[in-house]
Amino acid sequence: MQSYEHYITVQHSDIDAMNHVNNVVYVQWVQDAASAHWNALAPPEVKGKYNWVVLRHEIDYRNAAVLNDRLVARTWVQDYEGVRSTRIVKIFREQDNKVLVEARTIWCLLSAANNRPTRVGDDIKNIFSPPDF
Repeated sequence: MQSYEHYITVQHSDIDAMNHVNNVVYVQWVQDAASAHWNALAPPEVKGKYNWVVLRHEIDYRNAAVLNDRLVARTWVQDYEGVRSTRIVKIFREQDNKVLVEARTIWCLLSAANNRPTRVGDDIKNIFSPPDF
């Protein structure tokens, strides 16, 4: 599957009382990476036809990030089943390539016309998978 990289610099607002990135912030970054991937690759006519909603997040916290760390959120769509897709996001610290977070998120595709679930078709699959995959 085709991966996408989203870059993050840890800000003061990301830090909690333990002086590292709060767990809730990682959830936001997982969602930000998915949105950035969609917005970077999906053509306007496809974006206008669909919306996505999260059904489930699974996150494993491996290591902590601290103020001013530069991070890379690498994401890709792992698979599709009916109206659902599974997206993986791994967040690394740029300086040492250490994995901080591994996330698996289940998304549901909705028709923008009525916000009802709709099957993931080739118009979506072709965006995230190279033709020879």
